[in-house]
Amino acid sequence: MPGKKRVGVSRLLHRRGLAAWAAATNHPMVREIGAGTLPREKFRRYFEQNILYLEDYARAIALIVGKAPDHPALLCLTRFLSQIVENEIPANWRFLERLGGDQHEIDPIDTMGPVTYGYTRHLLHAAQQGDCADGLAAVLPCQWSYRELAKPLAEALPDNPVHADWIRMFGDDDYDALVEQTTGLLDRLADPNDAARMRVLSWIFETSTRFEVEFWDMAYGEIEQRGLER
Repeated sequence: MPGKKRVGVSRLLHRRGLAAWAAATNHPMVREIGAGTLPREKFRRYFEQNILYLEDYARAIALIVGKAPDHPALLCLTRFLSQIVENEIPANWRFLERLGGDQHEIDPIDTMGPVTYGYTRHLLHAAQQGDCADGLAAVLPCQWSYRELAKPLAEALPDNPVHADWIRMFGDDDYDALVEQTTGLLDRLADPNDAARMRVLSWIFETSTRFEVEFWDMAYGEIEQRGLER
């Protein structure tokens, strides 16, 4: 009888942070995007913060690329970085402009809110101070949760074209394949039977997942939105 297939680290981390994960992927703002009813100013606020977030997210991935242990890891992580720099950041600029915003008015000092700052510092710290697996545990909740929230929404796209185009960005097969590659890389790099290692990775992953919920809360207006004070 063949042996039971081992559950990978990524799935174990997902299970351990299930409550926060569900709160992120089923957030009221996500549901309103899916329905095409999210107010314009709330979606614009999301993009104003997300542009700043994604720039530091890309920097964190770049740090992780430098710690890739082999060529397959380099290929996977550079694809991940390219997705953010070449696709998602320019797409966010366009979404912001479609909603009446101006990317040239976004300044990290005047625009970045406390949640965006805290989340990006967490990512950069994990990527800089830890190894490749630590960095992946930090950045994966964002990429992976967007795949999970977009998949069901893509089955019945809203009439609002901005909302529909945003969902399409994360609901296609190419994005799905990239998530499989990055989660698979984490599974290859970390041993789920190493209790001490899993304790650290769980803390990093769950912290990022909680920040995902707070980011949605901030954009939705449930957390006060202020730029950083000089």
